[in-house]
Formats: sequence, C-alpha cells, structure tokens
Amino acid sequence: MSTITTTNPATGAVIDTYKLMSKDEAVQRLKAAHAAFLDWRGKSHAERAPYLTRIADVLRGNSDELAQLMTRETGKLYRDGKAEVEICAAIFEYTAKNGPDMLADEERTHGKDGARGVVTYQPIGVIYSIQPWNFPLYQPVRVLAANLMAGNGCVLKHASICTGSGLRLRELCIEAGLPEDLFQVVLIDHDTSDALIEHPLVRGVTMTGSDGAGRHIGSVAAKALKKTVLELGSNDAYLVLEDADIDTAVKYSVMGRLYNNGETCVSAKRFVVTDKVYDAFVSAFVAQMQAIDMGDPMDKATQLGPLSSTDQFETVRDQVEESVAKGAKILCGGTVPDRTGAYYPATVLGDVAPGMPAYDDEIFGPVAAVIRAKDDEDAMRIANDSRYGLGGGIFSRNKERALTLARDHFDTGMVRINSFGAADPNMPFGGVKDSGYGREHGGFGMKEFTNAKAIFLP
Repeated sequence: MSTITTTNPATGAVIDTYKLMSKDEAVQRLKAAHAAFLDWRGKSHAERAPYLTRIADVLRGNSDELAQLMTRETGKLYRDGKAEVEICAAIFEYTAKNGPDMLADEERTHGKDGARGVVTYQPIGVIYSIQPWNFPLYQPVRVLAANLMAGNGCVLKHASICTGSGLRLRELCIEAGLPEDLFQVVLIDHDTSDALIEHPLVRGVTMTGSDGAGRHIGSVAAKALKKTVLELGSNDAYLVLEDADIDTAVKYSVMGRLYNNGETCVSAKRFVVTDKVYDAFVSAFVAQMQAIDMGDPMDKATQLGPLSSTDQFETVRDQVEESVAKGAKILCGGTVPDRTGAYYPATVLGDVAPGMPAYDDEIFGPVAAVIRAKDDEDAMRIANDSRYGLGGGIFSRNKERALTLARDHFDTGMVRINSFGAADPNMPFGGVKDSGYGREHGGFGMKEFTNAKAIFLP
C-alpha cells in the first residue's frame, strides 16, 4: 500500500487520497520535531500556556468545519463532533490554567539534617502518539496538550481513515502560533511505525487502540527501553443493583451504549442486572433501544449514525452472529438494514454468557449485552469477570454504598455512579489489566512523560 484513501462510511463516497511517507521522510519529521523541542523546552510553563489557550480559541473558531470533517471520515453524529471540539478546547484551557502549578518544582528535604531537596519535572523529548479513529480530534489532543505543557514535542500517527482530521489539527495548531515543527503528523505504514518507536529521538510512546495492537507496540517499545502509556479498550460493565432507580438506569444505559455510535472504549457494553429488577430493566431498555432513529449523521434528528467503516461493520456483525450461534438471544436489532452505508442497528442481546464475544470481548458498536445476576454480590463478581478494566458503572439509590463498591471492589480505572460520561479534563483517564496502563487527564498525563529529577542541595 503506497497511498491512504479515506471514505465516507455513510455513503461509500471517496473523500481523499494521501501518499504514504517513506521511512526517511518520517525520520526527517521526527528530527524536525526534536529540533523544535530543543527550543520549546527552554520556555517556562507559564510561557507555554498562552500557546495552548490560543489553540483552544482556534479550535472553537473552526468547530463547524472540524465536526463536518469528522462526520465525513468516521460517521460520527455531527452534534457529537461539535461536542468533541468543545472538549478538546476545554482540555487545552485546563492544561494551560493548571499545568504551571501541577508541573512546578517541589521543595523537599533529605538526609538526617533535613537538607534542601528539589524535585523538578523536566521534559524528555519527542513523544510518539499512535491514535485510533473513534475520536479523530480528542484522541491526539489529550496527548498533545499535556506534552506541550510538559515541554515535549509530539509526532502523531493517526488512524488512516481519519487522516484528514489529523492533518487539519496540525494546521490549526500552527495557525494558532505553535512552532511549525513541534507537532508533526506522519502518514506511514506499520513497519515504518515500528522503526520510529525504535529511533533514539523518540523518548516515549503513547497509544490508544486494541489490546492486540497494544501488545505489539508495547513489546517493540520495551525492547528499545521506551516508556509507554497504553489505553486499550474494554467491555465495561454497568451494574443494575437491586435498589436501582430503573428510569435512571435505562436512560444512562441507552446513552452509554449508543454514544459515538457505540464506538467508544469507555462505553457501557455489558449490562449486569440483578434478578430482582431484571424484567423491569430489560423491558424498558429494549423498548428505548428499539425506538432509536438511525440515519444520516448530519441530520439533527438522527440518534445513531453508521459505523466508521465497512470493516468495522463486518466485525460487529460477525461478533453478534457468533454470540447468537453460541446461545445469545436477540431482544431487538441484530438485522442488517437494506441501505447504503456501514449502518448497524441498536441491538440488545440477552442470555449472554462466558465464551461469547458479547461477554468476553469488546464489541465496538451499538450492541448491548445483558447478563442476569442473582444479587448485588453476584453482579460485582460478573463485572470483574473480564480481562479488561477500563471503566464501568453502578446504578443504585444508595450512593454511599455504590461509592464503597466502586472504590473497594470494582477492578477498573474509572467508575460512574448513576450516570454516564466519557472523559473529564479534571479526572484521570485510564485502565488496568488488558485495558492498559498509565493515565491521561487530571494532571496525571502531564507528568507521564517527564523526568522527575531529584536535586540534592547541601
């Protein structure tokens, strides 16, 4: 493959074609980013902050264009694209406002006499960012904002289907005044990507994607002794406990499963429902999922757009078919519509059990797996019966008990109580087990790729 072709998943129409870079071209981009880093690292945190604030302003000023581009490339709802631009602007603003204090030198003491010590968070160089297609702007931004504030440079390898979004983000950063070479976008194949990971000028690697891809990238980086941050998806469980408010549980379960056309790593995917409220929840949940309006992602009335590509559509379809063949029951959806585009309907599967893709794996589309639990304790056991551990949720009228369960028993990086949401700039984002390691947001991401340097004074 010498070119990348992007396609509108709603219509099948070709959007654009891009030429892949050679290894030499990619390395030249890396070297340019490193040269820019050598200057950028000399600025104070307070001097870097205004650059981030201006990028936020420029993103907001181009919100309509960016949302339309993301919709064309990935099929996400236009209104979700608008919201994505806003969260990206908020991330840049949060980082600009809080970064200088979070990354400030820390005064400590050392030795028997309490001599002065200083801990300083110093930039390390160019960070290589490998990102997926489901949030074409947000995924690269959450890496870029944190590392610009830390003083690092950044080279982005974006998913091929949203190549235009990655390139446009770089253009807008330069328009906002960011040094032209500090943030680079490379259009490369996997072999060239591995070569970049191994290159001495790459000092850290961050990647969001599948656990299979994470194992490969993590192993290549580990052999080169490069630090990594990996966010690798999940099959998040949302627990409907015996004392749950059913209306609240159904509302946020539908939202949590269909947000971004169901293509979100931290989506609600497995719904573990206690026997006491099982019938009431499933009846209402299925009714609302059946009523979802699927259609043109640019239409304000549309609630569910197409999947991001034909390949993604086929993967979701096959996972559902395999789950049904192993005993799952289709409660609604599950029938491929006779229309142009990579559309898959809002689907609910019942009688889901271990050994099925709907139980064991991540279905990256609008498919909900409902699992019956005997009681609250059994629900918690089932939730943790997963190789993943990114996020999850608990529906319960007793918020303090839910907090205890979330804190002490839920084996994930994030837990929502009586709500759903994807990310917040002020809260850490990341998982455990096969969902990866490392954290972004909440100040944690700004320190992931810094040198926590200890200085001992007499």
